[in-house]
Amino acid sequence: MITMIDLEHLRRAVALAAEAVEAGDEPFGSVLVGADGRVLAEDRNRIHTTGDGTRHPEFTLARWSAENLSPEDRAKATVYTSGEHCPMCAAAHGWVGLGRIVYASSSEQLGQWLAEMELPEASVRRIAIEEIVTGIPVDGPAPELAEAVRALHYRRRGMA
Repeated sequence: MITMIDLEHLRRAVALAAEAVEAGDEPFGSVLVGADGRVLAEDRNRIHTTGDGTRHPEFTLARWSAENLSPEDRAKATVYTSGEHCPMCAAAHGWVGLGRIVYASSSEQLGQWLAEMELPEASVRRIAIEEIVTGIPVDGPAPELAEAVRALHYRRRGMA
């Protein structure tokens, strides 16, 4: 269940996704929050600006958590993200032992939006987080934010 506090963090993730679009990148942003509710780290997509297809914010936060948090703190942390984790990011999340995932828009929604824009499928299949990683609580999408995320994808492609 997505709470009002969750929505606050998701709004920040969507704002980071907007920053990514402004920088010429895909609209994805993520926030890592500790068990005490404090924001520990955040990032946005950087695949086009760096040329590195692994520079997804969820992957970056997984790496950051492995370097900066104890296994216990990682397990109690929550990752808030503008879009559901791709398979690579879900696996990284699981490998480092992060806790809950909350996302604003789903991979299924993204697929629908790309089809609406008549864009080709991504080169990596969309697979639900729960099919990649087990035992992690996952909540999303957040209907309150889906239209904002959709608009970012359209804006990124000059269709807004």
